[in-house]
Amino acid sequence: MALSAETESHIYRALRTASGAAAHLVALGFTIFVTVLARPGSSLFSWHPVLMSLAFSFLMTEALLVFSPESSLLRSLSRKGRARCHWVLQLLALLCALLGLSLVILHKEQLGKAHLATRHGQAGLLAVLWAGLQCSGGVGLLYPKLLPRWPLAKLKLYHATSGLVGYLLGSASLLLGMCSLWFTASVTGAAWYLAVLCPVLTSLVIMNQVSNAYLYRKRVQP
Repeated sequence: MALSAETESHIYRALRTASGAAAHLVALGFTIFVTVLARPGSSLFSWHPVLMSLAFSFLMTEALLVFSPESSLLRSLSRKGRARCHWVLQLLALLCALLGLSLVILHKEQLGKAHLATRHGQAGLLAVLWAGLQCSGGVGLLYPKLLPRWPLAKLKLYHATSGLVGYLLGSASLLLGMCSLWFTASVTGAAWYLAVLCPVLTSLVIMNQVSNAYLYRKRVQP
């Protein structure tokens, strides 16, 4: 027997709520896992994976899920309040990423190693630069009077699309980092595959949540 439209809607919302909750837990769990593995403070390099996982796994995931109708932890806040929380989380993520990038550059300088010699390093630099541009673009949404010639609806669409691309770049950098000698020397077998699944899962959830959050806003704010 076919399900009614209302029942299908309830099932769909329940699945989105469950996937969003999973993304929250996976993003936090992955960051904690990397932190325990890296033992921050044991070396200069040890801070790099901690800061990068904090930036691209936890903070950016939370920043994007802020706007999810089903998965946001701040649903009680107004749209304006959630937008400001989003910007703060994104700014914190950018600061962590910049610090993580600076420390690994200093680490390579001390060892006399070449910079950007790996796909991981190249993807990481691109992700950090993209995050910086994304935060700059967010200022125009916080203060739309700065861009009076641009329709606000189009700015939101461009910003959301660009943000999704930036998130995927960050996730790609994390995935490539898990192929590094440092990570594979400590994490092998099933544990490695489970770790790889973490940014893959959060990326899939974020892609779904971001696209649906935009459609939701179009329905409630024609």
